[in-house]
Amino acid sequence: MFHKEGGPSILLGVVFTVIVVLLADQFINIYWLQKLVQIFALAVLIIILQFFRNPKRIAIRNSDQILAPVDGKVVVIEEVYEGEFFKDKRLQVSIFMSPINVHVTRYAMDGIIKFSKYHPGKFLVAWHPKASEENERTTVVIENDTFGQILYRQIAGALARRIVNYAKEGMQVIQGTDAGFIKFGSRVDLFLPLGTPIDVVLGQKAIGGKTIIATKA
Repeated sequence: MFHKEGGPSILLGVVFTVIVVLLADQFINIYWLQKLVQIFALAVLIIILQFFRNPKRIAIRNSDQILAPVDGKVVVIEEVYEGEFFKDKRLQVSIFMSPINVHVTRYAMDGIIKFSKYHPGKFLVAWHPKASEENERTTVVIENDTFGQILYRQIAGALARRIVNYAKEGMQVIQGTDAGFIKFGSRVDLFLPLGTPIDVVLGQKAIGGKTIIATKA
């Protein structure tokens, strides 16, 4: 199963592969070189297909838990100053997605979208300390009765060139469902209320819509 955002890229990948395979048959007479070129074209298509894969996941909804919004590696757990929306200290949990991770963004909890904003910006590597403030990104705030307001930020990386965000202010969203997509390597930051008990550790592999990031005390 593939994400709908991958449609144009997958189509281009198929067309590219077919053309290269046919041209190699027609114009490359050296057998090993012909096969090498064809294998390269097929490898490109496989990479595109695996990048846009969208495994079917049914989240176990729990109002007392915050679920991982994306697949990847937990790279930050620390108190920081969040200056765009809260303008105070929050507990930040960041997940880095490599190009081989599933890149679907999922809602971390049930709630109402209170804020959603896109920011154009740079394309620093996603783990760069300033990426959260200087890279192309979207900022989304969800509110519910259990956790109050939490903020998540989709951040483009050095390879990413498009962030897709489905969250609109006033929407009622469901934990674990599709919130968007980030193409080709990126990061998502979560900003939680101070004192929120965290259930993950640095370096841990997170699975979007499955891994429990935090549990209400």
